[in-house]
Amino acid sequence: MGKKGGSVILPCELKARDIFHIRLNRQSKNILVYQNKYCSKGVCKKEACDVIINDLSFSDAGKYILDIYYINAESILDPQIRTYQLHIYDDIFVKIGERLKLDVLLPDARQVTHQNKSSTEWKKIWKRDSKKRVKITHDRLNDTDGTLSIKEFTADDAGTYRVLGYEGEILITVTVTDEKNSKGKLNDTDDDKKHNHWGVFGPAGLFVSAVFALLFLILSAAIIKKMQ
Repeated sequence: MGKKGGSVILPCELKARDIFHIRLNRQSKNILVYQNKYCSKGVCKKEACDVIINDLSFSDAGKYILDIYYINAESILDPQIRTYQLHIYDDIFVKIGERLKLDVLLPDARQVTHQNKSSTEWKKIWKRDSKKRVKITHDRLNDTDGTLSIKEFTADDAGTYRVLGYEGEILITVTVTDEKNSKGKLNDTDDDKKHNHWGVFGPAGLFVSAVFALLFLILSAAIIKKMQ
């Protein structure tokens, strides 16, 4: 798993001895892997044959195959193969009444399910069959150029959205929170801080202030008397 915008490591769990070459494939296409010292973004090789994918996006989700080639004194040996299923997740906040946009419709996406924050049930809201025909079961959901959107976001639209592949594997998970609830929690925290602030400087603070004021008056009276 990797968070959108972050990075993830595909571990090969092999030692560097006699490794001649590695090759990373996704959807039958080779992915260029840079040596780590030359790599600041993109896909990099780390140590023996670990692969780092940086600046993750939803489009990075899916199946990866890593071929690891060895060489001996005579020839290049058959590669060892590692297979990975990369799952990308993210958290977003949306205001009530605004448009919710989810750029999650990958070529290998089979269905999108939604779990409301007050329920344990996963409801299918979008599905693509083997003939690439699309069925939408959410009455306010639109599918446009690979983007799912809900025009007027409501509290019931909050929760968790999952994109599943053709084998039922999880490709993407997006947790959606309405901004009102988020801000409400922040306000509650602020109120708690104010309450705690009063607890420290309230009655006890007034008592200490009164004592200092009394001492100040006594000291002032003594100084005035001495001056007379």
